[in-house]
Amino acid sequence: MTAAAIIGGSGLTNLKNLRITRREVMRTPYGEPSAPLVYGELAGREVVFLPRHGAGHTIPPHGVNYRANIWALKQTGVRYVIAVNAVGGITPGHLDAEKLVIPDQIVDYTYGRDHTFFGSDVQQVTHIDFTEPYCPELRRLLIEAANQAKLACVERGTYGATQGPRFESAAEIRRMERDGTDIVGMTGMPETGLARELALCYASVAVVVNPAAGKASGPISLKEIETNLESGMARVRQLLEHVIPLIAKA
Repeated sequence: MTAAAIIGGSGLTNLKNLRITRREVMRTPYGEPSAPLVYGELAGREVVFLPRHGAGHTIPPHGVNYRANIWALKQTGVRYVIAVNAVGGITPGHLDAEKLVIPDQIVDYTYGRDHTFFGSDVQQVTHIDFTEPYCPELRRLLIEAANQAKLACVERGTYGATQGPRFESAAEIRRMERDGTDIVGMTGMPETGLARELALCYASVAVVVNPAAGKASGPISLKEIETNLESGMARVRQLLEHVIPLIAKA
């Protein structure tokens, strides 16, 4: 039985430590996912991998078919979904490059995205509880795995999901800080909400790749982001090798 699904973000279009066994092209009522699903073995357990931005990182954050991605992963029968997100740091304690953050809350600043499976075609109005947007059980396993791997991580934080593809202005980041957000990214919503609608145990591993706008002495450096992505994603791969066996036991 497949242990878990992993949604790769920027810097993680493939898993170097994944022994691939097969690929599956999926079609859903909401169109095609970002890429074929990749099945393989990680730490001796079967997992499913899906690159959020496509195999060649060609799909921008606002263009991702989040509904198709989450629906396709649900059809594989997995219960646990680990999402990897590259983020900017906003508050003290969340600013250090390459730091791993396991967020426990999220604020949605996106717009115009297909954000629900419960549209006008359903027979009755449907609501979901989103008090705790991330699965506490999977968050606990991720934190335990980080401790096992001796990887420093921040165990809580609020993710602010923005529209993209541009970075935020310094004023927008100041507003987000006043709102209580600690990190900022462009792919956290509607992915997190859609996973809850389909009752998936979903959690995020956020990798800080730069200080958010206005939090450093100069403009955001793409070269710095690329450097931090490479080293940060190496830490994510270590974390995944430790958490997948824990998930299989759970």
